[in-house]
Amino acid sequence: MSGSCCRLLLLYLGFLIVSSYAASDSVHDNFLQCLSNHSITSHQASSIFYARTNSSFTNVLQSYIRNERFKAPSTPKPLIIVTPTDESQVQATIICSREIGIQLRIRSGGHDYDGLSYVSDVPFFILDMFNLRSINVNIRDETAWVQAGATLGELYYRIWEKSRVHGFPAGVCPTLGVGGHLSGGGYGNMLRKYGLSVDHIVDAQIVNVNGSILDRPSMGEDLFWAIRGGGGASFGVILSYKIKLVRVPEIVTVFRVEKTLAENATDLVYKWQHITDKIHNDLFMRLLVQPITVKSDKAEKSPKTVRVTFISLFLGDATRVISVMNKDFPELGLKKEDCREMSWIESVLYWANFDNGTSVNVLLNRTISSVKFFKAKSDYVQKPISKDDLEGLWKKIIELGKPGMVFNSYGGRMSEIPASETPFPHRGGNIFKIQYSVNWHEEGAEAHKKYVNLIRELHSYMTPFVSMSPRGAYLNYRDIDIGISHNGKDSYQEGRVYGVKYFLNNFERLVKVKTAVDPQNFFRYEQSIPPLPY
Repeated sequence: MSGSCCRLLLLYLGFLIVSSYAASDSVHDNFLQCLSNHSITSHQASSIFYARTNSSFTNVLQSYIRNERFKAPSTPKPLIIVTPTDESQVQATIICSREIGIQLRIRSGGHDYDGLSYVSDVPFFILDMFNLRSINVNIRDETAWVQAGATLGELYYRIWEKSRVHGFPAGVCPTLGVGGHLSGGGYGNMLRKYGLSVDHIVDAQIVNVNGSILDRPSMGEDLFWAIRGGGGASFGVILSYKIKLVRVPEIVTVFRVEKTLAENATDLVYKWQHITDKIHNDLFMRLLVQPITVKSDKAEKSPKTVRVTFISLFLGDATRVISVMNKDFPELGLKKEDCREMSWIESVLYWANFDNGTSVNVLLNRTISSVKFFKAKSDYVQKPISKDDLEGLWKKIIELGKPGMVFNSYGGRMSEIPASETPFPHRGGNIFKIQYSVNWHEEGAEAHKKYVNLIRELHSYMTPFVSMSPRGAYLNYRDIDIGISHNGKDSYQEGRVYGVKYFLNNFERLVKVKTAVDPQNFFRYEQSIPPLPY
């Protein structure tokens, strides 16, 4: 290449860089002016508004990134992060983002498995809801108003402050944000007794595309239906949910029993499949399936096997759970010494893997001690897997060496609620749900490719044994491998690919709601609900 060509190329690249910064400054200035036009003073804006040039920008961005995959320098960053402290600032942010034509990503807790609440390949803002986290518990009518930026840990703590015999059926991870968790369904260890979180939402507040705040009467039953399992970020910005609390006994029981293949794990898992959706509704059993290396002093090379851990919550005392297990699952050989009785709030700490004796105050901690590289997938099992096929699965898990699986019991209340009651459709007919997961610590593209391919291979291996036509998936276990939308002229066709997997027959009703409330598709992301084509 000649010297003059090199100089021209460098000049052109320099022009692009300067133009990029100029465009960013222009967006910044236009956005601030628009906020000012909507009664957000410059002083208010300075406390909630973080541009890339702000020294706190990186810290604010990364504080709620729960997956190291999205902390890389190459990960696309927002032009601006807005951290509203009141509802009017949410309204102004929506109006102004729409006015200047910038995509808006909405983050409550940052647990989106594929980072879609804070990453985009097009210029975007983040509306980060962590400041809006008030919780008002009313024990007299057994309800609570919970803002979207609150965590499940904070919610559980505030319920416990008021009552020792109330709880709420939601996830076991305390740092999950309420906004995303509830709007996507909300799955936890009381679902066999009480169903999902969305089955206990009685009102909500949402800011729509026009910047109006709507409650249940003003939004109408169709939109209220959609934001209880259809993903709130397709329809607006959830400000808060009003939830109905549930009764829990003063004493609950947990147990954890580990079995390897040499300890009859195959027969136990086979039997578990036949009883787990039919056993007493007070009992929830989760199976953690992991490849492990068996320590051996005799063998030169330690052999690998699979360990299955039975982790359970029973809404009652140890005597009752042993009676239930002896009747329906005596093969596990559960003994009194395997069981621990405790209060419901202590069981929250137990399921979150806190040490025995940890203060309940830890539930108010919004930070995570260690963040890993992570990828997950989901499936639904509707027919028991044979012993031969389980043995084949164990061989595959040992061969892959890293990905694990979690089998989550269904049945009970879940089988009683119609699939169309909320957008979340995976109700009766499912024995258990699978979560696939793989964690790693190595940085770089090669490690990412290696481990993501491992979990994809395990997911592919399971194809004959899970739901089909379509192969179901859980929205809150976000997985862009099952399809994405480019939000162009083909958004409906693209959206239907992943939409019917997440929502089955409820997808079309969600599309109709989307078309009615956001026909221009302002609230969009790679797996949002599309409007009908013009």
